[in-house]
Amino acid sequence: MAKTEVASHGMDEHRATYEAFIKGTIALTLLSAYTVVALCEFGFGTSMTFLIGFGGLIVGLIAVIIDARAKSSKWLLSTGLLIAYGLLVAIHIT
Repeated sequence: MAKTEVASHGMDEHRATYEAFIKGTIALTLLSAYTVVALCEFGFGTSMTFLIGFGGLIVGLIAVIIDARAKSSKWLLSTGLLIAYGLLVAIHIT
């Protein structure tokens, strides 16, 4: 009797590893963008740079962790907060 079942050769594990790699890459990219915006605040800010700079980094880190733990892969919270943080810093340094 012929065996009709085809071995998956670990395709499920491969897919899980790939999805985790992509999720980690996106998280690292967002954290790098938060760091760049904070460095702009530290370099060009006039007052309250410590509060706005580190506050934005901490809030951004929390948002990225929340988005990374969520089942959805849209990253809306951390991207929206990054845009708002960038606008706040842009307004503050001009």
